[in-house]
Amino acid sequence: MPVIVLLSRLLLPVSPQTAEDVSEEAPLRDRSHIEKTLMLNEDKPADDFSAVLQRLRKIYHSSIKPLEQSYKYNELRQHEITDGEITSKPMVLFLGPWSVGKSTMINYLLGLENTRYQLYTGAEPTTSEFTVLMHGPKLKTIEGIVMAADSARSFSPLEKFGQNFLEKLIGIEVPHKLLERVTFVDTPGIIENRKQQERGYPFNDVCQWFIDRADLIFIVFDPTKLDVGLELEMLFRQLKGRESQIRIILNKADNLATQMLMRVYGALFWSLAPLINVTEPPRVYVSSFWPYDYKPDTHRDLFLREEISLLEDLNQVIENRLENKIAFIRQHAIRVRIHALLVDRYLQTYKEKMTFFSDGELVFKDIVEDPDKFYIFKTILAKTNVSKFDLPHREAYKDFFGINPISSFKLLSQQCSYMGGCFLDKIERAITQELPSLLGSLGLGKNPGALNCDKTGCGETPKNRYKKP
Repeated sequence: MPVIVLLSRLLLPVSPQTAEDVSEEAPLRDRSHIEKTLMLNEDKPADDFSAVLQRLRKIYHSSIKPLEQSYKYNELRQHEITDGEITSKPMVLFLGPWSVGKSTMINYLLGLENTRYQLYTGAEPTTSEFTVLMHGPKLKTIEGIVMAADSARSFSPLEKFGQNFLEKLIGIEVPHKLLERVTFVDTPGIIENRKQQERGYPFNDVCQWFIDRADLIFIVFDPTKLDVGLELEMLFRQLKGRESQIRIILNKADNLATQMLMRVYGALFWSLAPLINVTEPPRVYVSSFWPYDYKPDTHRDLFLREEISLLEDLNQVIENRLENKIAFIRQHAIRVRIHALLVDRYLQTYKEKMTFFSDGELVFKDIVEDPDKFYIFKTILAKTNVSKFDLPHREAYKDFFGINPISSFKLLSQQCSYMGGCFLDKIERAITQELPSLLGSLGLGKNPGALNCDKTGCGETPKNRYKKP
């Protein structure tokens, strides 16, 4: 698709008549609180985190990836970590029904309204693409197929969703100071009367990819679209486990009188309560995120405070970029370790049950169908410091071993070399020592390479229970 077409479709300016009509009804809102909260006017040079990120990348490649590849973890979770993802900026994801103001909110936060950079908005469904807004020296539109082919970016794994999706993926580089520190992702609005297969690509799988990598997830509603249909319900299922990143936004709140706003706020919680299975309710921001002033006789002080709270949330994610990245890699390492321990236990059980006259396929089928009968998961809990809440679902391994024969794996005790050491030792050292040390170096403001576990108290040296004496 030619770039000129993308520019005309995505960056189409508001017609003079429309902008004039809106400005007559409401003057432009003061933006000083945005610039102050997000520190956009400060001239201090950007922090150089290249040394920390380089060490994090080295830890991943030397201590985590060998075990990940050896036990084919990516085929279980479908989550491959690239160098671009390790070094990428924080990602803020915008989700929600169509025409609730997601694109308008991005325009407002970046100050793009009535400029040639702004995203096209309207009362009808206007965003049919996944739009990634990144920093660049000048305005530039990048097609999805180019983004997926560029290994330096964090979007190369999206190629697995097919060419139809890549045609619906668009990157826009904008010379904006906020985008030097964060990346925004605008998504197609959820339309409940449209079947997923009509999109031409696996919409829910693509959403899951972005959800897994987002540092902050804004789910936007407006007072006219509070109903929860099948597609929105599926989206909230995909958000399970990411509740701490979710922020609910009730947009266009200045369209309602006080009494009606209270009713709409209650209706929103009523609709979402069955979908968010956490004891603490999610944070809900009530305001009107667009460039024009609040309507008369509305709670402008409340809306402004809500907006500042949201901006502080966003700024906190930006400030905690490295901490979140290290925690993400450590969480990934813990999952890889658990997976390797489980595969090793399946393999040990298989070897123990095999006799000279046994049918290997039937023996292993019996183990996979009923792992509790052979104490697969209970053994892992008893012999390792693994939490039962971190264990994968048993059904996942039926599919995993359906694709990967058990004979294609080696025992953990055999994954050792004289020079390189043992894979399990390396990943446990990364989890208990190297990554906590790197995280501690950020808090102490010192050179990460100069710290060790004695100073940061990152735990005892792990013992490999699977290594042969």
